[in-house]
Amino acid sequence: MNLTRDRLNTIGWGMALTICIALTLALTFRVNAVKSQVRLAERQIVSLKQEKMFLETEFETRASQQQLEAFNDVDFGYQAPTAGQYLENERQLALLGKAPSPDAPSPIRVAAADTGETGIRAMPAIVTPLAGPFAAHLHAAGATDTAHKPLKARDLSDHLAHVGPAEARE
Repeated sequence: MNLTRDRLNTIGWGMALTICIALTLALTFRVNAVKSQVRLAERQIVSLKQEKMFLETEFETRASQQQLEAFNDVDFGYQAPTAGQYLENERQLALLGKAPSPDAPSPIRVAAADTGETGIRAMPAIVTPLAGPFAAHLHAAGATDTAHKPLKARDLSDHLAHVGPAEARE
């Protein structure tokens, strides 16, 4: 009897262990299924938020277009271009131009410095409204980098005391 009782005890524990393992597997599968549903719901929430932002932007854009159209109708009176306003080629564009009238100002011309033999244009001295002739004096003296050359306090204070038009300083 003793042997039968031990054997029944072992079989009982084996069955309990098997039931626990089966319940653990079932619970694991159920948890994974719920996690999958949660991830799907989160993706749907993100998708709906993006769609909502898109629709809000679209609504605001259309509202501002309607507001701009109302401004245009009331204040400006602009109209969309018609087919007759477009030019077909360069000749039509040239026909729109006119010869300058006798009292028209002369066209703006740009001066260029002489390049000399080197072919490199010379840089003109830069004169700022604050530095004025003081910086031109440094440039003429050959001090291209004023950070390495100490300034005399008297020259700087004299210069800063005379801020104004160039004619008044001289």
